[in-house]
Amino acid sequence: MKKKYLYTILIICLIISTTLITTIIIPSYAKYINKKEELKKIKTATILVELKEDLTTPFLSEVKVSDFITNINGDILNDYLIDTSKIGEHIINFTYLNEENIKVPYTYKINVQDKTAPVIWVNNTYSVEKGYDGSLLEDIVCADNYDDNPKCEILGHYNLNKIGEYPLTFKATDNAGNTTIKEFTLKVKEPINNQKSSSSPKSYTLFSDVIKEYKNEKTKIGIDVSSWQGNIDFQALKNAGVEFAFIRVGSTYGIDGEYFLDKKFIQNIEGFNKVGIPVGLYFYSYAYNQESAINDAKWVLSQIKNYKIDLPIAYDWESWSFYNTFHQSFYSTTMNAKSFLDTIKKAGYEGLLYSSKNYLENVWYDTGYDIWLAHYTNKTSYTGDYKYWQMCSNGRVDGINGNVDINIMYT
Repeated sequence: MKKKYLYTILIICLIISTTLITTIIIPSYAKYINKKEELKKIKTATILVELKEDLTTPFLSEVKVSDFITNINGDILNDYLIDTSKIGEHIINFTYLNEENIKVPYTYKINVQDKTAPVIWVNNTYSVEKGYDGSLLEDIVCADNYDDNPKCEILGHYNLNKIGEYPLTFKATDNAGNTTIKEFTLKVKEPINNQKSSSSPKSYTLFSDVIKEYKNEKTKIGIDVSSWQGNIDFQALKNAGVEFAFIRVGSTYGIDGEYFLDKKFIQNIEGFNKVGIPVGLYFYSYAYNQESAINDAKWVLSQIKNYKIDLPIAYDWESWSFYNTFHQSFYSTTMNAKSFLDTIKKAGYEGLLYSSKNYLENVWYDTGYDIWLAHYTNKTSYTGDYKYWQMCSNGRVDGINGNVDINIMYT
């Protein structure tokens, strides 16, 4: 009996040993031999890679491995796009198949540099009232594409308590040494106590006219609403031809302020859902870093889980009049938006970036999400891609008392 068990154990051990040899040892040894042969070939391979003299590239430039190579004796196997979102030295590794049919690994270094000077948004003249108690360095936008805290300074003498004109120089310098200088005249004026109201006639844009002008097989015409529109007759909107709507979810009471739900959000989303008008949402953000932007997105998601959302959720950030107080670069501002939109996407919704033509052209980098363009005109001159166009803020439509923004969706 014991002899029988011994034979069984020996057979099992033999099977295990054979399995180990055929599935692990032999393949591993073969890989070792192949690797050894490959290394031997590489050592004797003819390597000819000539690089450009200038191995620098601007921040966020679109460059590939081959862009820095002037001559190579073979074909690059993976000519990938290099990540240039960080300033400094980058090690570039790649493999190419040389003329001897040998796979050769190669490495070179590049330097990503910030070559863009800061931006100063001030006209040739800048006017304030006598006794102005603000800060010119906070009010005049001075920002950089990469540096969160460029050095901003106003050179020259001025007195905010004395009426007059003061020739000044605004100077901005980033950490890379790029400098922008802007000459302007500060005008300190007498305070104006009694401003006369404009007597110009009010102008409205009728929703029906927008339909006639812009509606076709590739567009839909809609609106965006918040508590400012008051109580809405949703069926009247549908009868008027409104095909979609964006609804404000809410905002915060300033930077780091408490979240609040738009007073009409529940009423609006239930009303649009009831009559079958597709809805998207937007959140007015004061995010100052990626963490606060993510928190904004999480708050939005917690408010909307019980409702039908057909269209994207938009990130709306508009604190340009006090942008300097955020101490962030245009790239940081973009990454905040991306963090919000990425969080929205992970939850199963579409993301959308809302902004005006001016800031889309001068501030925002590509977030990877569709654009909701704000440009109040009959024909936009914005040349970038956009999915929605907010074409006016003085719209009039049956179902809303007062003005409303009118939007065009491109399908």
